[in-house]
Amino acid sequence: MAGEREMLQGWLNWHRDTLLWKCQGLAGDQLVKTTVEPATLSLLGLVRHLADVERSWSHRAAGIAFDGVFYTDDNPDGDLHDGVAESAEADFATFRAECDNADAILADLTLDATFISSRGNEISVRWVYNHMIEEYARHNGHADLIRERLDGVTGD
Repeated sequence: MAGEREMLQGWLNWHRDTLLWKCQGLAGDQLVKTTVEPATLSLLGLVRHLADVERSWSHRAAGIAFDGVFYTDDNPDGDLHDGVAESAEADFATFRAECDNADAILADLTLDATFISSRGNEISVRWVYNHMIEEYARHNGHADLIRERLDGVTGD
């Protein structure tokens, strides 16, 4: 039987893979298309957003200063809205790199390690894993709807 950390990492990896599977086989123009009006979400926007999520939570947990990958203070929705078909390949590479970096950072911390959030709450690394799994689960539901509207593909 897997331990707690292995189960948390396993679920996180499964959700990461599910997001990538939702995007598999699509051209850049399909990845940036919004299909669930009035929402302005695209598959590439979700990938970019989750790259930022990976960086922000892992860096916060470790006390590492960071800037957004795709968003800025002046453009807080840049992750979701500024991807273009031509950036898709690079954006996916960035997503994968942020996942690898988050894994490396979190691996050096115990699940019980805590930090103070930007809202002043004490949060544990265990909470970070659970939150990231929840974040992916929610956005994978969005990805499923977007993909179904693009070409009818559904599942996981």
